Amino acid sequence: MKQAETILSRAGRAGFTLVELLLVITILGVLAAVAVSSVGGVSTEARVNATRTSISAIEQAVKMYEIRVGQYPDQFDQLFQKIGAAEAPLEEKARNDSWGNPFQYRRDGSSFEIRSAGPDGQMNTEDDITNK
Repeated sequence: MKQAETILSRAGRAGFTLVELLLVITILGVLAAVAVSSVGGVSTEARVNATRTSISAIEQAVKMYEIRVGQYPDQFDQLFQKIGAAEAPLEEKARNDSWGNPFQYRRDGSSFEIRSAGPDGQMNTEDDITNK
């Protein structure tokens, strides 16, 4: 009889209480939220760095165009066209930044500017990324 009582009392204590389960779920939720917010910041930083790299590549393509033609291109589209027998300085995939927004190219006499709208997708705001 004593053995049966011992087995029954152990069986009654074998599971978790509802409070314990809710506590564990809450802790896991908080940890998941912290992890997602940390990764989100890294993702934005990675996109900014990728866009800066793309702007540098476009800048080099503009300079290559200037060497071949004798002047900077008037329009961004000229960088995607063949120059005589030579290949185009840029491939079509270089038209957009890391967020999928098109780069803006502006020539001003003997200088030029390449601009990305940045994380907010709006041109001419604080977070724009340029070659200057």
